Amino acid sequence: MLTGNLQTQTLPYLRLSDKVYQALELMNENHVEHLPIVDGDKYVGMISENDLSQAENDHSNLEQFKQSISNPSVKDDEHVLKAIQVAVQNGLTVVPIIGENNELIGVVTYADLLKYSSQFMSLNEPGGLIVLEMESKDYSFNEISRLIESNEAQIKQLNTNVDPLTGLMEVTIKINKLEVSDIVASFQRHEYNVKYYFGEELFENELKTNYDNLMNYLKI
Repeated sequence: MLTGNLQTQTLPYLRLSDKVYQALELMNENHVEHLPIVDGDKYVGMISENDLSQAENDHSNLEQFKQSISNPSVKDDEHVLKAIQVAVQNGLTVVPIIGENNELIGVVTYADLLKYSSQFMSLNEPGGLIVLEMESKDYSFNEISRLIESNEAQIKQLNTNVDPLTGLMEVTIKINKLEVSDIVASFQRHEYNVKYYFGEELFENELKTNYDNLMNYLKI
């Protein structure tokens, strides 16, 4: 599933000429902690409620926060897992989706990303995720299955998607093990491009809380 195919939520966009209090009111009304800033239709970056709450004058323009504005985003032709990765790494409640010319196409909330990933990958039980990228001619289910089974794991679900722009195939694999490092290493030894992976390793770094939240949500 590509981010450009997501049903993005309708949220207001900000401009550098907007006032701090206006931005805070919009965040409160829409129950988010981040909103995108645009210049015309071009994406400028994201501003957070935390940054705005530190303003000395809530009638000042957002222009004064230029140094605080970050510009994380995903392209409309990137995988939904990339959007989740960007949200987690940047602590975002909203992820902007941009086009080829940096135009802001839409936004998707972190909560909706979890729902989309759950529906797409049937994540109703614990397990790891691995996303491979390859030429369509190189795809072999038997080879992929053999490498996974050689690491004492099984495929629970496998989805394929061909990027219309690059022509490359993305293979999203759900396995029945949380420990994925050995499987990832096997794919890499066989010269597979491992684009993303999510597994037990996340418990050992700063993504632990986000992964716990994801798994708790999927058990509901």
